[in-house]
Amino acid sequence: MIGRSAGAPVGRRTVLVASAATAAVAGLCGGSARPVTGHRRPNVLLIVTDDQPLGTGWAIPAVRGLVGGHGVTYPRAYATTPLCGPSRASVLTGRYAHHHGVLQNGRPWPGRLDQRTTLPHHLRAAGYRTAMFGKYINGWDVHQAPPGFDEFSLMQPPKYGDASWNVNGTVAEHPAYTTSLVRDGAVDFLRRQRDSSRPWFLYVAPYAPHKPFTPEERYARLDVPPWEGNPAVDEDDREGKPAYIRSADATEDEGRDIRRGQLRTLRSVDDMFRALHHELAEQGRLRDTLIIVVSDNGYCWGDYGWKAKSIPYGPSTRVPLFLSWPGGGFGRGVVDGRLVANIDIAPTILDATGVRPLTPLDGRSLLRSGSRDRLLLEWWKQGDRQAGHSWASTVTPDYQYIEHYDLRLRDGLLTGQGDIVHREYYDLRGDHHQLRNLLHEAPPDLADRLNVAWLSTRLAADRGVLRPIGA
Repeated sequence: MIGRSAGAPVGRRTVLVASAATAAVAGLCGGSARPVTGHRRPNVLLIVTDDQPLGTGWAIPAVRGLVGGHGVTYPRAYATTPLCGPSRASVLTGRYAHHHGVLQNGRPWPGRLDQRTTLPHHLRAAGYRTAMFGKYINGWDVHQAPPGFDEFSLMQPPKYGDASWNVNGTVAEHPAYTTSLVRDGAVDFLRRQRDSSRPWFLYVAPYAPHKPFTPEERYARLDVPPWEGNPAVDEDDREGKPAYIRSADATEDEGRDIRRGQLRTLRSVDDMFRALHHELAEQGRLRDTLIIVVSDNGYCWGDYGWKAKSIPYGPSTRVPLFLSWPGGGFGRGVVDGRLVANIDIAPTILDATGVRPLTPLDGRSLLRSGSRDRLLLEWWKQGDRQAGHSWASTVTPDYQYIEHYDLRLRDGLLTGQGDIVHREYYDLRGDHHQLRNLLHEAPPDLADRLNVAWLSTRLAADRGVLRPIGA
């Protein structure tokens, strides 16, 4: 595990877990997992939104109030690869993309995921009933069942309307707004579990707020709060950034349009969550249900002239993350400021359910105290037409160090020499918008003072490190 350090964070950074639950969830990051003692094994509701950045909380009041307000909010959460397919594979496996093998969105990457390493595989083997509704992994064949799920309603390619769905093996097009279809299918699944004593894992993945940001009709003209950009949107001097960022030309008005569309589509996601929460409350199952809501990656609203994801900076890599499990003893309305990531979702769920996977994990359980000192972020360029470079980065609470490489994917293979073509270093304490690359035109001794050679060596090691459970 990268950057694991002993001890609990101070004050409100500590996740409050009752002693019985703490004893029950022994060590996915060391030791051996044991079944939950004195507790019914929790049901698990995992909701993954699509391209939802920070700054969208206005659109999801139910999620913020009913999950964050009754559980934990993580303001320092990251997607370790800011791209849908790789990130979703990391959510489901607890592994970095260079370990699970899904490096890009298109084929052949989805087929490289070892399905024996995924949450549905582990949980179904442990007796859970597993179900999914919505988007699985980019590039997945709609005629192919998502492995590990007892039942499913899979949308591919994902759309807002008139999408093709594979519903338990039957492929057909359904014209309704897809977030509503995901909601109805997931609520129906919960209703059918009402009288069952078997625990369940429900994976819910709407398309919102992905491009083209198409809202449900009733929210098509919804007024959203005003927005005046931020210093990264207004930045004129990008001299320290790589060439493709220096030439990016998205405007604040374009960013405002993206933001408006995303907020409007997210209102339907909030309605979906409210319906799921209501059903759980009606069944009296909220206490024993672990709920996690996360986005697969962020999205830029014109930050650095960019109107997409895939770049190494905060608007692209940081994501909203909320967790609630009343029966696990979580404090009400806790803000946990630790450095966390999508790779921590699977270890957390496995920890809560007392399931020990047979494959190693890169993430750590959020149910435990202690914090990491750094995260690895990584992304690979595909072919010549895609903008930018492949890159990798170390992010810590204090700084971010970034390397861009002469590497690209061609026909499923990495090509290039892997030479470093650009470096960046940002002081996240004093420059949280990442405007000033301290390595750009720096005095000769600054690289030594920042210890760039050591940072580069450590980053290279992190890109190849995998520590087994218990190591």
